[in-house]
Amino acid sequence: MPIDTQLSTERLLLRPVGLQDLEWIHGLHSLPESDRYNTMGIPADLSVTEAVMQGWFDEMAQGKKYVFALTTLNGDFVGLAGMNIDRPRYARAEIWYKLFPRYWGKGLATEAVRALLQFGFGPLSLHRIEAGCAAENSASARVLQKAGFVQEGLSRKALPIRGEWKDGYNFGLLKEDWLHNNTKQ
Repeated sequence: MPIDTQLSTERLLLRPVGLQDLEWIHGLHSLPESDRYNTMGIPADLSVTEAVMQGWFDEMAQGKKYVFALTTLNGDFVGLAGMNIDRPRYARAEIWYKLFPRYWGKGLATEAVRALLQFGFGPLSLHRIEAGCAAENSASARVLQKAGFVQEGLSRKALPIRGEWKDGYNFGLLKEDWLHNNTKQ
């Protein structure tokens, strides 16, 4: 799938990130609220964020990753969502998302996750999509459950967050379950 793939939902446009998004992404990554359950940590400065983005661009060019800027239909930057592709033989990927706090609780994360599922199980022909979140992050767990994911386990002290090891929930969704859930509506 080309890295210029765009997705859309009722309220969002998911477009590939570019350097024009650097300041928005740095701002998102720099907020203590949005970093609370994130393993990346707050970047020291804009150059750190730019280096992270360059890594994304390299992996996107290799077909190993999709990173989307989430914007409202009128262009407001909402956050990020991405998909990391596992080895092709396994037809598996992991998704992630991160939104500015002012967009929390509005269903936008669930909408973005559903768009990623449609993309992964549709054009990418994946068999399985996984996601994870810190066990303390009940809002993220709810997003994944609303999107159809099944909580499959708990990884004890697996996530390095703010200098501590935190437990993480593991979620998974199979294409067959996604198809079943989306055809009975």
